[in-house]
Amino acid sequence: MNKKTIWITGASSGIGEATALKFAKEGWKVIVSARRVELLDKLSVDENIFSYPLDVTDSDKAKEVFKKIIDDHGQVDLCIFSSGTYERKSEKELDVQNIKHVIEVNFLGVINCVSAVEKYYKEKNNGHIAVVSSPVGYRGLPKSSGYTPSKAALNNFTQGIYFDFKKFNVRVTLITPGFIKTALTDKNEFKMPFLKSTNYAADQIYNGLIKKNNFEIIFPLPIKIIYKLIQILPNKLYNYLISKSVNR
Repeated sequence: MNKKTIWITGASSGIGEATALKFAKEGWKVIVSARRVELLDKLSVDENIFSYPLDVTDSDKAKEVFKKIIDDHGQVDLCIFSSGTYERKSEKELDVQNIKHVIEVNFLGVINCVSAVEKYYKEKNNGHIAVVSSPVGYRGLPKSSGYTPSKAALNNFTQGIYFDFKKFNVRVTLITPGFIKTALTDKNEFKMPFLKSTNYAADQIYNGLIKKNNFEIIFPLPIKIIYKLIQILPNKLYNYLISKSVNR
């Protein structure tokens, strides 16, 4: 019996790395991509993990890498696009170059990867694309001039392609984790509620993708409740509550 194959970007650390190890442990053939080759090489010591370095901001390279993956492995059943960047210190004031960089990685980088697999999945008439974003993309937040807008765009993009790919029997899933302890969240200078480990995130992602069929995988439960309420709050009330919290 052939192993199912998954391609994960942003796999050199954090949620991407933990998810790669989880799927490998479950017997999948795992293709990992990221910019940091040395970290990918450490991952690919696992007999189920194969390294394909990629800078997701390079659209031509994304297509080239995906073609090589198909040539080498024959098929890809599931893609998880989880590349992301965040620099809180650069977001305290408007920094145009930082905003451009964050959007290029967090948003356009995912579009490059989706574009690379689009024709393959539509011709195959089967498959699954998952995008790792964030619930912070549902409403604007202070001191987040690049990260939050990039995730808002990503949330809307993923919702949009859900309909586009559904016609071709290709499933699309949005993954919106709460606070997960990674090198990126370690930069935060505030207490992060309901902080969870990357292994917890990987378990939630695996179960959500393999054992359930929801459009969105959002966790942990308290974060899900909070952000679903935040989505429906009137602007006046939302602005008041966020202003109060900022002024504390």
